[in-house]
Amino acid sequence: MVINEFPPEWRRGVYQAIALRRDIRAFRPDPIAPKTLARILAAAHQAGSVGFSQPWNFIVIDDPDTKRRIRDHVETERLRAADGFSDKRKAQYLSFKLEGILDAPLNLCVTCDRTRFGPAVIGRNTVKDADIYSTCVAIQNLWLAARAEGIGVGWVSILRPEAVAALLAIPEHVTVVGYMCIGYPVEFAERPLLEKVGWLPRLPLSRLVFSNRWNRSAINELASELRDIDEALGADYSKDRLAFE
Repeated sequence: MVINEFPPEWRRGVYQAIALRRDIRAFRPDPIAPKTLARILAAAHQAGSVGFSQPWNFIVIDDPDTKRRIRDHVETERLRAADGFSDKRKAQYLSFKLEGILDAPLNLCVTCDRTRFGPAVIGRNTVKDADIYSTCVAIQNLWLAARAEGIGVGWVSILRPEAVAALLAIPEHVTVVGYMCIGYPVEFAERPLLEKVGWLPRLPLSRLVFSNRWNRSAINELASELRDIDEALGADYSKDRLAFE
C-alpha cells in the first residue's frame, strides 16, 4: 500500500496556513525580496487549471502613480457602494479600512486570458467560466504561500474590472479577476475583521454539508465529526484546534 499522506508536522502546517490566512488591509513598508515574491508566484502558477490552460497572468505594480490612480478609483467606488446600506450600516461600512493599496509595497493584478490555448479547451465546453475558477485557485495558492512566508495579502474587490483594465492597458480578451495588495502586515489578526465586529456571523460547518441532495443533512459519523469540529472551533476558525491523528 502506498502512503501518500504528509507527515503530521507537514499536514499541520498546511492546515495552519489555511486557518491563519487573513485579508490584510494595513501593511508595513518593508520590501519583499524578489526571490520570495518569485516563490509565491510559482505557488500560484502550480495551481490546477481547466484543460491545463494556465490562463493567468500576474501584473506586479510598484509604481506609486499607478497605485494612486487605482486607489482613487477604489475610493470613488467605496463611497458609491455605501449608498446601498441603511444609515447605521452605512456608517459602520464607511468606518472600515477595506484596502491597503498605497500602504502595501506591491500591488498585484491577476488576470485570466480567456483565449489561451483556445477556442477548444478541455473542460470548458459546458462550463465556460472554468478558466475564471482556475484563476481563483491560483490566487488561493498565492495567498496561502504568502501566509507561510509571513506576508499578507488583501483582495480589493471594491472596483470595476473594466476601469482597472483601462488603467493597466489590459487587452479586451483578458479579464481582471483579482486586484491584490501584498506586503508584510502590521499584524495577522486573530479573527477576520468583519467577523470580529459582528458584520456577519460565522456559519457552523455542520449546517453547510448536505448528503446526496440539497438540504439533506449529513448523516452518521460524518455529521458527528462535523459537530465535533464546530464545537472545537467555536466561533473562531483562526485557532488551530483540529486533531491530526
